[in-house]
Amino acid sequence: MAGFLFDDMIFGPVQSRRLGKSLGINLLPTHSKACSYNCIYCECGWTGNRRGMNVDLPTRKDIASALEEAILRLRGSDMQPDSLTFAGNGEPTMHPEFDGIINDTIHLRDSLLPTAKVSVLSNGSMIQHPTVFAALRKVDNNIQKLDGGTEEIIRLINMPLKAFRLSEYVATLKRFGDNLVIQSLFLRGHLGNRVVDNTSPEEVKAWLNLVKEINPSYVMIYAIERETPASGLIRISKDELDNIAAQVRQAGLEAEVYA
Repeated sequence: MAGFLFDDMIFGPVQSRRLGKSLGINLLPTHSKACSYNCIYCECGWTGNRRGMNVDLPTRKDIASALEEAILRLRGSDMQPDSLTFAGNGEPTMHPEFDGIINDTIHLRDSLLPTAKVSVLSNGSMIQHPTVFAALRKVDNNIQKLDGGTEEIIRLINMPLKAFRLSEYVATLKRFGDNLVIQSLFLRGHLGNRVVDNTSPEEVKAWLNLVKEINPSYVMIYAIERETPASGLIRISKDELDNIAAQVRQAGLEAEVYA
């Protein structure tokens, strides 16, 4: 049973498979997960809080202060961050002050660490909100989840806790234009008595059709890295992921495997 949580607002830097030296920004509680999804592979464990954001969150002021302190401490050192990355214990865009926090972060980056990128790792559940969408358009790495090509497989793998319509999600992703990176995790196994597999030729074809329609600047393809809350899931080999990435490249899009 997985349950790894970040215990600070600002954590790291950690060496990211995707972003280099990544200074993490956690907008969520440090003692529990808060998320709009309940992904079966999430390193933070199952989503226990199903009532939304009835939790204590760090304030915009506190986040900016802690981030400024961390940047000043790290810049010029061997651990100077390549990315200021919104991740942490759930879905960062659920914070009610997300747009203002993004503005503060960009200001601090521009003033103190102009070589760094501002990155957001998101499940995409809040992108229909205008302020969230506008904030994400300002960041360097707008990384949004797409773990399948059908509603059935997404509901099985990601377990959205609120209404989810894949067609509406894809339509909103397309509005980002080239300011969008798609991240997709591939796995197979069992969830209870149900087979879970987004690696079959049929599932990959459906996913690839959506990726081509969305037309992101880049596609990140990756495998399970840590222990998962659901047992019985299998880490996909790099060879299989490379094959999926090759299909993305054949469609004229950039792709990279992280395994």
